[in-house]
Amino acid sequence: MCGRFAVTLPPDAMAQLFAAVPSNDLPDVPNFNVCPTNQVHVVMSDEGRRLVSMRWGFIPHWYKKPNDGPLLINARAETIAEKPAFRAACRERRCLVPATGFYEWTKDADGNRLPWYIHPTDDGPLVFAGVWQDWARDDLSFRTVAIVTCGANTSMSRIHHRMPVVLAEDDWSKWLGEDGHGAASLMQPAPEDALAFHRVAREVNSNRASGPDLIEPIDD
Repeated sequence: MCGRFAVTLPPDAMAQLFAAVPSNDLPDVPNFNVCPTNQVHVVMSDEGRRLVSMRWGFIPHWYKKPNDGPLLINARAETIAEKPAFRAACRERRCLVPATGFYEWTKDADGNRLPWYIHPTDDGPLVFAGVWQDWARDDLSFRTVAIVTCGANTSMSRIHHRMPVVLAEDDWSKWLGEDGHGAASLMQPAPEDALAFHRVAREVNSNRASGPDLIEPIDD
């Protein structure tokens, strides 16, 4: 799964990287502890690419209020095309979620949660596959997003059995639907050498923690 991540690339650099027009309400960066329900940067393709802000936590159209059911921060690749919450978005509303790295947790012998920071081996940008949904009731409206996940590759499985779907630059257009069909073939684990990881301090266990120290390596 993916339940926390970091993003440090400035919006103007993101816009240039994705050849996208930025909106004027983008979240502040850097953010080393992006949490569910936060606003996040998202690249969507709608008569051209746009870099926009969305609420992380997909709200299905039938929810009568935002907390009317589970908080859907992830969509499983294996079932995304059949699940009522995601099947239309999987066909029609795919997007890219830029990041710098993400966190996962293991447990020690005493049950303490030990955080790990996972990032590209080349220190380049990380791009997750996402799906988005507009939701509105009365005077409330949100544009929401979920990150697509798949089974972990062998190296990542040491930490967690699932991982976000990471898209290579050559695949961005296909996931966005700009290059026709074939997006389903992209919902695979990242290559074994694509990601590196290290232990970080337990401060990130709190959703109130912030700052670059959160991603600094510590001794196991």
